[in-house]
Amino acid sequence: MIQKRYLATAATLTALALALTGCSAEADADTSAGGVDAATATSAEELGGMDALVEAAQAEGELNVIALPDTWANYGEIIDAFEAEYDITVNSDSPDVSSAEEITAAKNLAGQDTAPDVFDLGSAVALANVDQFAPYKVTTWDDIPDDYKDADGAWVYDYTGLMSIGYDADAVPEPTSLDDLLGADYSGKVAINGDPTQAGAAAAAVQWAALQDGGSADDVQAGIDFFGELADAGNFLPTDPTPATIASGETPVVFDWSYNNLAAAADAGGRDWKTAVLPGTALASYYNQAINVDAPHPAAARLWQEFIMSDEAQNLYLAAGAYPVRMAAMTEAGTVDQDALAAVGEQPADTIQLTSEQTEAASALLASTWASTIG
Repeated sequence: MIQKRYLATAATLTALALALTGCSAEADADTSAGGVDAATATSAEELGGMDALVEAAQAEGELNVIALPDTWANYGEIIDAFEAEYDITVNSDSPDVSSAEEITAAKNLAGQDTAPDVFDLGSAVALANVDQFAPYKVTTWDDIPDDYKDADGAWVYDYTGLMSIGYDADAVPEPTSLDDLLGADYSGKVAINGDPTQAGAAAAAVQWAALQDGGSADDVQAGIDFFGELADAGNFLPTDPTPATIASGETPVVFDWSYNNLAAAADAGGRDWKTAVLPGTALASYYNQAINVDAPHPAAARLWQEFIMSDEAQNLYLAAGAYPVRMAAMTEAGTVDQDALAAVGEQPADTIQLTSEQTEAASALLASTWASTIG
């Protein structure tokens, strides 16, 4: 769950490629519908409608996903629901790799039947790799705000949470500000979810620190400086948190998305794991759905996008504490899960979502300064 966006070594990337390498992706199944190749279809309508898309996807029979831990934003239940609805086998590989590694795997496995069909990516990686995506617009496309999708359908936001601090209430006091984390109570205890130059959740931790500490969405240097102070104080813990490290007490404080920290409480080995969203400006950051341009199961990939943007899957995100991209439209239509919404609560009024330009600028700044700041 917690490691979805970690930085791997070159050796890990090589092992990943070898582990996933298979035979040619030239499928035996007919992936066309109505004379249209699913690999080039930009909508279900082009394939003759949803029934034709379902038929073509079922002929393929499989879908390859990557970087989807079962407990990350409820993906275990979402995958199960997709399989049950369409009788298509979902092959979930390498659930703990980073957004950047998703793209690396797709490039290394191009032409293989084990290549990922679809991606779930942090915005910085998505924006840097648009050429890797096949454009497609789901039937609920008009429900999604223009700022939350690529105009040509290359990528689309799917869900977001709020950046938060998970903490073991038996090991540390509740943090009420960033300054608290600089104190002796947190010595060697504060971790983030990966390397912020590679991992979306870790980058968001730095962005949120900037918003909380006098910076802005246009300049996240204050967040980098804060983590530099944390390292200088001996409080920064350069360990990628996992359910095991949380349960063992190795990572008693974790910056991560609210849906991850909420999920961690159920698997914390009896520890009193709590989630804090600090007063002041909140940070939301959507993940992005996209189809691999070389998807070995192009019809199933497109059907997955349709399912992800359906009321059913969007409500499953919400049930895990992740705000779905279609929530406003579903609320207006009366299809949102009201019990789940009541449990999660409304997003704070003072919530910032970085624009694509701000995300790119923050990524460039992190790339140039993070390593030297943390030491």
